[in-house]
Amino acid sequence: MTPDLTRIYETLYAAYGAQYWWPVTATKNRSSDEARFEIMLGAVLTQNTAWANVERAIACLKREKLLSVKTLAKAPLSKIKKCVRSAGYYNQKSRYVKDLAVYLEKNYGGDLQRFFSQPPGSLRKELLALRGVGPETADSILLYAGGKRFFVVDAYTRRVFARYGFLKGNESYDDVRALFEASLPQDVAVYNEFHALIVELAKRACFKKEPLCGQCPLKNSCEFNLSKRA
Repeated sequence: MTPDLTRIYETLYAAYGAQYWWPVTATKNRSSDEARFEIMLGAVLTQNTAWANVERAIACLKREKLLSVKTLAKAPLSKIKKCVRSAGYYNQKSRYVKDLAVYLEKNYGGDLQRFFSQPPGSLRKELLALRGVGPETADSILLYAGGKRFFVVDAYTRRVFARYGFLKGNESYDDVRALFEASLPQDVAVYNEFHALIVELAKRACFKKEPLCGQCPLKNSCEFNLSKRA
């Protein structure tokens, strides 16, 4: 039987509370375009690294006044590299974020309101055509910066829900995303918070090795935990 993802979401929310991810933290006392662009950069820079490393990179970009489409598009690659070094793979990532800025400046005049006003499907295709932007990064940008209804699937999502029994483990990225979107309310806030709560669960209890099932809010319905008890 397909699990009730809304109930799972509510269970995790009751256990961990609101996570206050990007839309709250990034937009506080900030202009809309600057905040959105910071989220977009964060989505690219967080690939294969811890968020603390991304925060250091963004702080550097802020100090160097590079947190706008126009300034980053014009900035020398060497200057960008120095700032994003903390995020790892800085040679590639510096090109990725500059390419993103150049694309937005060239095609939308740096106007993110105009960019995000495009049809969601077209937006996703545009993002996926950019170097360094895969499905997870594109959907993070669409959800957190654009407020579009795209559920973000990451390695934590696959781990938690393969153990829970919702996933078989061999589904494609888009198949997993479709499963979640078909099973949840069509609500950006729920998509946003649920993704953050899944990450929190994976970091607190559902470890890749030796998960702490006794501390998991989903322990009474998770197939992995129940099989251990049998």
